[in-house]
Amino acid sequence: MAFLSHFASLRMTWGRIDGVSTYPEAQIPEKLFDDPTTEARWRARFSAPRVSLPDWARDAPQRSLYVSNVSGTWEIYAWDRERDSHRQVTDRPNGTFHGTLSADGEHIWWFNDTDGDEFGTWVVQPFGADGHREAVPGTHPGYPSGLELGARVTGLAMSTDDGVTVWVSRDGGAPEVVYQHEQDGGLSALSWDESLLAISHSEHGDSRHPALRVLRTDGSVVAEKWDGPGKGLDALDFAPVTGDQRLLVLHERRGREELLIWDVGADTETELRLDLPGEISADWYPDGKALLIAHTHHARTTMHRYDFASGELTDLPTPAGTVAGATVRPDHSVEYSWSSAATPSLVRALSRDGEDQVLLSPPGDRAPGSQPVGDVFVDVPHGPNDTVHALVSRPEGDGPFPTVFNLHGGPHAADEDRFSAYRAAWLDAGFAVVEINYRGSTGYGSAWRDAIEGRPGLTELEDVARVQDWAVKEGLTTPELSVVAGASWGGYLTLLALGTQPERWACGVAGVPVADYVSAYADEMEPLRAYDRALFGGSPEDVPDVYRDCSPLTYVEQVRAPVLVLAGDNDPRCPIQQILNYLDRLAEREVPFEFYRYDAGHGSLVVAETLRQVAAEIHFARRVLTPPMGR
Repeated sequence: MAFLSHFASLRMTWGRIDGVSTYPEAQIPEKLFDDPTTEARWRARFSAPRVSLPDWARDAPQRSLYVSNVSGTWEIYAWDRERDSHRQVTDRPNGTFHGTLSADGEHIWWFNDTDGDEFGTWVVQPFGADGHREAVPGTHPGYPSGLELGARVTGLAMSTDDGVTVWVSRDGGAPEVVYQHEQDGGLSALSWDESLLAISHSEHGDSRHPALRVLRTDGSVVAEKWDGPGKGLDALDFAPVTGDQRLLVLHERRGREELLIWDVGADTETELRLDLPGEISADWYPDGKALLIAHTHHARTTMHRYDFASGELTDLPTPAGTVAGATVRPDHSVEYSWSSAATPSLVRALSRDGEDQVLLSPPGDRAPGSQPVGDVFVDVPHGPNDTVHALVSRPEGDGPFPTVFNLHGGPHAADEDRFSAYRAAWLDAGFAVVEINYRGSTGYGSAWRDAIEGRPGLTELEDVARVQDWAVKEGLTTPELSVVAGASWGGYLTLLALGTQPERWACGVAGVPVADYVSAYADEMEPLRAYDRALFGGSPEDVPDVYRDCSPLTYVEQVRAPVLVLAGDNDPRCPIQQILNYLDRLAEREVPFEFYRYDAGHGSLVVAETLRQVAAEIHFARRVLTPPMGR
């Protein structure tokens, strides 16, 4: 591997000043491309105005809420559909992403944390005016774990290091605790008549496979449902009909996510066996007589209507790609957010008679498009599936190409045929991009998702290695041109790959990673500690060998490729101290690295900050690999 002299000099810049570690800082170029058109294009994909799928008030559907980056920071906007007027609601230095409307549409609730640390309180303000106040005095700050707003009943859940607490407030009165437990849980749904609450809990000790409990609003138990070890349940919503106690639930009794209807009052259930090959989720139609089905298979989404009376499943016409979210309006039109790898996201509306049109367009030019992705299915010698699915994008020309193996976070997530400004920027820079839905990913069955339990990180990297072997054999790339990259869980896998597979990678780019797992466990938010206990088989005290074997810090002595690490000061998921521990060890070994530290949490909602980070990542990889400067 040919490292530039710049990286050899990094070992001379690290040191300690008054006992505080200093690290080589990442370089941020003024521009990535000499060609002005290419430079403007990659930046526009991030900065072009975008909007989320709008939500609306339960009893006032003409009032909606969405988030947008129009101001340069992702903030909450109110939309009065009758007047077609839009108003920016929040304006905070690090942005705001979580908000909802009261049932009558008169008030906006949004979550007020500190600089992206995800810890805070819900606040409320009038739909048409500025100025906010604490929404539910008498509750305590925490990490949001559920919010349900009825006309008379408010349900609120918060998680802290002490566990989860659920409160209920009736008619604006003082909140009362109706559920509290040291294990992770949350509030999932409120019945339409506001008499019942569905909560998710992990009192059995496995937050990855939760159970359900339905409570009256006084906290008394109505019904319980648990499918046993290794089989989770997820409450989606109660039927939107007064007096109807049917609860829509996701289960995984046959090895993939499917639907059942739980009549809570009668404590009876009906499984819906739909002739669809992938995994599904759903939402109610307003009359409670049908479901909107979102079906995910091989990284793409289709939508369908399921009618209870006839049992008929009807396809809804949507283009090939990924539906990020969909809901049914009172007039039975379907609003959805859609994109593909080639086409930036759109918020569309599909009318009852099948007419499909753009619903909501922010001011300004749309983001430029990019290239489609291709599917690759690589044989794997291990179960539970026969192949690992990867999405591949190639730049123009003939290989081998410099190639970034971009590993998704989660790990409960998946790469999809959706638009990614990040993927497109690497393509513009002359890199091929390979995205791998390794074991642990969702959308490929429960056994595939859970195959990493007891051996996380190392298991996923076996799949990554198989896909890289395929890419080398096909002439797409070589180990000397291979970059491993990712953020969050993908950042964790990046650091682990550099230490356990040093012969495969020319360099790594790790965003907000887990680097020292034992230290991360001590400092991270409690819901993630519960998740880790379920994933690893216990805490670091319970299974120290597993944490040691699966921690990037364990393999730091084997790292030889340059690495760029990015981290947020206020990150509650991948706390910064455990990252500094890892960098100290790299520096002691004089391994070349750079560090990008920013004042936010687990990522940034500020467009300019995102642009700086992406520029630093691509510029770093180019200086290591010296690929072409892009088209």
